[in-house]
Amino acid sequence: MIQSMTGYGKSVLHLPSKKVTIEIKSLNSKNLDLNTRVPSYYKEKELAVRKKLASNLVRGKIDFSIWIEMTAEETSTKVNKNVVLEYIQQLKNTLFTGSDNDVELLKMAIKMPDALKTEREELDETEWAQIDTHIDEALKEIITYRIDEAKSLEDDFKLRIANIQSALEEVKKLDGDRIDNVKVRLQKALTDLKIEIDENRFEQELIYYLEKLDINEEKVRLENHLIYFLEQLATEDSNGKKLGFIVQEIGREVNTTGSKANFAPMQKIVIQMKDELEKIKEQILNVL
Repeated sequence: MIQSMTGYGKSVLHLPSKKVTIEIKSLNSKNLDLNTRVPSYYKEKELAVRKKLASNLVRGKIDFSIWIEMTAEETSTKVNKNVVLEYIQQLKNTLFTGSDNDVELLKMAIKMPDALKTEREELDETEWAQIDTHIDEALKEIITYRIDEAKSLEDDFKLRIANIQSALEEVKKLDGDRIDNVKVRLQKALTDLKIEIDENRFEQELIYYLEKLDINEEKVRLENHLIYFLEQLATEDSNGKKLGFIVQEIGREVNTTGSKANFAPMQKIVIQMKDELEKIKEQILNVL
């Protein structure tokens, strides 16, 4: 079952003093491009979070965020009373000698360095265990999103491959007419030259020329590649890179068939096959 690299997951945890929102966003990328935004007091857990994201999401441009919204009435930021009073006294003694405008002095003092102090929050392992559980929930949600997103891609791939298979059957039907057409054209060209030819030599040269135009191997390889693509599409693991390599091989056989065709009706069908293949190439870039 394939997965898309596009996805979104979110989980919200309500704690006694705060609301913790966990968000994971994912877009397509050739490799794993992981960006994390974690509050400073959870930083020691960031490496473990990155490993978890990498093992679950594998590939893509991934943005992970933990947002904290304080809901408690108390705050960890306090006024550093002694420092503020010292600033006020210094301002009185220097810039505002004899001034009794304490409100203005307080406004200035509170903006000075160290006027406010924030008590460092230590990591609460019990709290983190709850957050870690919600990270797992967000991961489950984004993986479900990726699987649902990939269903439409899978249906489209099957349709495109079926169209190429149908076109390949048309190529097989036209192959006999193509060879006869080549023989007639060569014979006519020689007749128009009005020269005598050695029939045996002509037959030898014709066989050599037709061998160069033979597409039997291309037809067999193309059919095998199409079947293999569908087989890999049905596996439990999503492997977009492998599917991409198979698509390259399909394209190689289609291009070789087109270059050897030398027959307008067959070349038109090859163009149709290329059109279907380009649509697959566009979408395969978004498969995990």
